[in-house]
Amino acid sequence: MYKIAIVFLAVLPLFPQKLSDESGVRELVARYVDAREHRDAKAIGALFTPEADQLVSSGEWRKGRSAVVGGTLASSERSGGRRTIAVESVRFLSPDAAIADGRYEIGGLAGAPARHMWTTIVCVRTPAGWRIAAIRNMLPAVAALSAPK
Repeated sequence: MYKIAIVFLAVLPLFPQKLSDESGVRELVARYVDAREHRDAKAIGALFTPEADQLVSSGEWRKGRSAVVGGTLASSERSGGRRTIAVESVRFLSPDAAIADGRYEIGGLAGAPARHMWTTIVCVRTPAGWRIAAIRNMLPAVAALSAPK
């Protein structure tokens, strides 16, 4: 009985930290969407690790912070539209690494329907705070959307 109480008391302080970490990851994703919407190269770059990469739905693989920032800005300029990411889950791989998964939508495209995609963002904690190490954007296959669960 005492052992259970000691274990419970030992892990109790971890719970507030986990919630704080999740909110930090969600805030990082929100800051990314905001910086992208404002097409702010400096703000976008500050959110990524130097070795970050991004694989986008067209198949383009941007490797390194400068390629990610340049590709992000070029894509926003080329396609226009308003981008949103609704984070549906955050999973911690360690206290300093997390995966954020969410619905990624681009709306307001001239004469085209909104694009409904999925994004997975790998986040790492650095001395400067949470940063994005990788992004994977996907167009879900129709069969995957309608497959039984």
